[in-house]
Amino acid sequence: MAKFRRRTCIILSLFILFIFSLMMGLKMLRPNKAAFGDPFGLDLLPEVRQRTPHLVKTVDSQKSDKINSETNIKNLKSVEISVKPSKASEPYLEELPPLNYYLHIFYYSWYGNPQFDGKYIHWNHPILKHWNPRITKDYPQGKHNPPDDIGSSFYPELGSYSSRDPSVIETHMKQMYSASIGVLALSWYPPDSSDENGAPTDDLVPAILDKAHKYNLKVTFHIEPYKNRDDQNMYKNVKYIIDKYGNHPAFYRYKTQTGNALPMFYVYDSYITKPEQWANLLTISGSRSIRNSPYDGLFIALLVEDKHKYDILQSGFDGIYTYFATNGFTYGSSYENWAKLKLFCDHFKLIFIPSVGPGYIDTSIRPWNTQNTRNRVNGKYYETAMSAALQAHPSVISITSFNEWHEGTQIEKAVPKRTSNTVYLDYRPHKPSLYLELTRKWSEKYSKERATYALDHQLPIS
Repeated sequence: MAKFRRRTCIILSLFILFIFSLMMGLKMLRPNKAAFGDPFGLDLLPEVRQRTPHLVKTVDSQKSDKINSETNIKNLKSVEISVKPSKASEPYLEELPPLNYYLHIFYYSWYGNPQFDGKYIHWNHPILKHWNPRITKDYPQGKHNPPDDIGSSFYPELGSYSSRDPSVIETHMKQMYSASIGVLALSWYPPDSSDENGAPTDDLVPAILDKAHKYNLKVTFHIEPYKNRDDQNMYKNVKYIIDKYGNHPAFYRYKTQTGNALPMFYVYDSYITKPEQWANLLTISGSRSIRNSPYDGLFIALLVEDKHKYDILQSGFDGIYTYFATNGFTYGSSYENWAKLKLFCDHFKLIFIPSVGPGYIDTSIRPWNTQNTRNRVNGKYYETAMSAALQAHPSVISITSFNEWHEGTQIEKAVPKRTSNTVYLDYRPHKPSLYLELTRKWSEKYSKERATYALDHQLPIS
């Protein structure tokens, strides 16, 4: 009997040891980034050190002893690998929840390739120099060389595409539709002008409006800081946009508390122009006032620093947005300040639009800017931002971005890719559609929550 008990105990002990070993082995298969601490992401808050006029912080000249987990791995001796997912995993459009027209996303149409544009545009983005020459010399120089070497730490499922490709526009609208996003905020420069690395894109607006309308999306305009932007040419450009595009069914209008439906214009880097100039355009008594005219609208200023609040009031803007997807980078982009900003906006009857994003990494074009990288943490950084935005009970939420690939804020589908020199980041262990799916989840949640507090805050609900 004693022998039987000993044998039973030995067998039981071996079985327990086997189960324990199996569990430990399975645990080792989990991705390194699966763990996440505080549910509100407080461990992601960075120390704010130094800001520049270009809103990019400098890093210490001494090299960090930590390797950022989301920096490209260079000089790898491996063959090129590019993996594309099965499209069978995409949800049927009819199964999706309705679009949320209070959820906006920043969209860029500045990409080009030889097939549609005769050359690569933006994918070959130059590596930007640091303003301190001593730091610049420690980093690579020159331009990226598409299609395998692009100015991004991630690689698009669509490759180094052209924004002029009708199939690309269609795919983008379909992806936004699948994410239950209602409005895209189109980066816009006046006709015949562009950013310093791009080409004019105003001629693309009709195609974008048409494709957006096909999926019931609306289009608003994100007015970039074009050369010599001032109150006088802003009036002309707003008039141009409304006259040319205002009658299109996809042209976005926001219903105000008074029942008026007005166009909305995001104004990037609005703080560059003095409040006195903006007041000429945006106040009733201004010398070039747009108010109570056929070209009146809702003009949303970018708030970076706390002090900008009062400049925005003096300027006559209708609201504020925060744009940057880097928690802690600016006063406006710091989640901890959103409740205070919402109170300020409520007091002065302004629209508060916090901007959320899935992460941030721009080291493909600013290799010296690792300090501002925000790890995606397999989607948890994005969900933390969404949660923080909902807690502020905003009128609108904006997403940075659909496809700003240079700064790694995109929710567009990305795929694994490896070349002899670079390993691109991707969304594994999840699917390329991870951030579209998370957006759909939070869009539905925001829609339900907004409906409950809209009546209390006298917000428009339709």
